[in-house]
Amino acid sequence: NSCLDRVTEVTDQTRRLISEFETELVTLRGRVDGIEARVGELEATQFSTTTKLKGVTNWVLGAARYNGDRSNAMAKADGGTSFSYNLALNLETSFTGEDMLYTRLRAGNMDNIYTGNGVGLFAQEYGFNSDNAVEVNRLYYSFPVGEGFTIVGGPVVRMDDMLPVWPSAYPSDMTMDFFTYAGAPGAYNLTLGGGAGAYWQNDAGFSVSTSYISTNGNLSDPNAGGVATDAAGTSATTQIAYAPEAWGVAAAYTYASGAEGGGALYSGNGTTEAVLASLSGNTNSFGLSAWWTPEESGLIPSISTGWGLTNIDDSNVAGVKSATSQSWYVGLEWDDVLLEGNSFGMAFGQPTFITHLDTKKGVDDSVNGAGYAWEFFYKFQVTDNITVTPAVHYLSKPFAAQDSDGLNALSGLIKTTFKF
Repeated sequence: NSCLDRVTEVTDQTRRLISEFETELVTLRGRVDGIEARVGELEATQFSTTTKLKGVTNWVLGAARYNGDRSNAMAKADGGTSFSYNLALNLETSFTGEDMLYTRLRAGNMDNIYTGNGVGLFAQEYGFNSDNAVEVNRLYYSFPVGEGFTIVGGPVVRMDDMLPVWPSAYPSDMTMDFFTYAGAPGAYNLTLGGGAGAYWQNDAGFSVSTSYISTNGNLSDPNAGGVATDAAGTSATTQIAYAPEAWGVAAAYTYASGAEGGGALYSGNGTTEAVLASLSGNTNSFGLSAWWTPEESGLIPSISTGWGLTNIDDSNVAGVKSATSQSWYVGLEWDDVLLEGNSFGMAFGQPTFITHLDTKKGVDDSVNGAGYAWEFFYKFQVTDNITVTPAVHYLSKPFAAQDSDGLNALSGLIKTTFKF
């Protein structure tokens, strides 16, 4: 009986406590219901749970100096100091865990020598100018098909988005644009437009890819653009590569309709004459590239090299029947220089220049377009998400038509990169 009495006493005390805090419990219940409703609203309006946002912005302070003939004129046009930016917001969405819908929103105001206002060879890889307007710079979808196959395509896709291998280990921190094309800007032209591609790769490192892009594929008029029409700005690329963990080799072939705006060079990748030739007709471009990285950082750097050749068989330039251009580079980069995480890199080579010109009067052997480009940079890894990179670039002959003792140019910059 004493136990039963004790249980009855405890029950009575519990009832009194519940009665005493009944008002507070009702209030708490109402607040919990409100929180649940707000969570439901957030779940209905949030990004997909499989969407990742990755952002990067580059701030660049730089200037150039010219020496030799016409240096005063060039200094007036491009010799000032500029401060500009590039911003990219990358959205990666997966619906199955193996596919990806990729969207890039981009804005920038780089309207200076780094985008080719005068000496275009000083152009920077991140040199984007939209007059501060936000643009859709990428929009494509990739998904696996069968064993080792992947399909990639979209209305705004770039050629390298459809490659399983980028054939270079240089540079880890992009600066001078020419040195980011694996030595072959004709074969790896980074054309942007509507298109699709497919690639196969296996665990041993072998891969094969093929792709098609039309720079004006959004136009329905077959006389002005479209996909696979006579007026399409076509760029079609095939690559074969072997890339184990620490090294690799790759060969690429690209057919482009330069006269329609597909796959042509721009001023950051070649001399004025080479750029005009690539715009004058259909081009067949070839690239060979190789790279190697050491297992541990030390005195031995990573080594990347590449060579490219482009043939224009039927030029529409007055007096010119055909032309051939070539390019090459070597890039070296040392990791953990002075401090862990920092790196030092240098590269040299020849941006695309005319090596053969067949005119209606015969072969022109007086082509003199071989100038040299150099780059040196040191990347400070300030934090995991912030880097500061001073860089210096030198051009022995910014213009192909000048004599070897004519104008040369030197540029310097400081780039700050934020990743978030």
